[in-house]
Amino acid sequence: MAINLNRAEFVRSAASSSNFIRDGRPAIVFAGKSNVGKSSVINRLLNRKNFARVGSQPGKTVHVNYFDIDSKCWFIDLPGYGYAAVSKAERDRWAALMESFFAESERISLGVHIVDARHKPTGDDVTMSEWFKASGRPFVVVANKTDKISKSAVEANIAVIRETLALPEEAKLIPFSAEKGTGRNELLGEILAKV
Repeated sequence: MAINLNRAEFVRSAASSSNFIRDGRPAIVFAGKSNVGKSSVINRLLNRKNFARVGSQPGKTVHVNYFDIDSKCWFIDLPGYGYAAVSKAERDRWAALMESFFAESERISLGVHIVDARHKPTGDDVTMSEWFKASGRPFVVVANKTDKISKSAVEANIAVIRETLALPEEAKLIPFSAEKGTGRNELLGEILAKV
């Protein structure tokens, strides 16, 4: 299906499952640590500068944000995780929101799990990866910020990410740079195959 990525608009921030959008359209779900550049990846895919809000402070996305793409699918930006400076109550609220979201995993057309290409995945990254795997739905892992490390380091780090997240062999792991656009076409190809 051809999609006009220029026709994108923010529709809703859902703070609880009663606000989730359930209209049967394909849902591309983006998840990642608070400072991993989730919004920047979405902005790069859409070739828009500040479409998905890029926070100067990690932990800005605290709700499930819905973006309508050409009236054909949803880009869903999940709240970032693993940011130390939030209260326990806020972390618990996040966990409850994620549990209710993943309880309806059949609605996920494709999961896009964004990790930091520079570092070994954190315990929270592993947990998120387990959620995607347990959902039984297709997902890809995007290793963002490859522009911040050498080419040789990218390959070694990709191997560490695959091993740490215990990714099955068939799972796609895409080296990506929101800054430079590396990996954009490959990720778009995965997304368009699911809508």
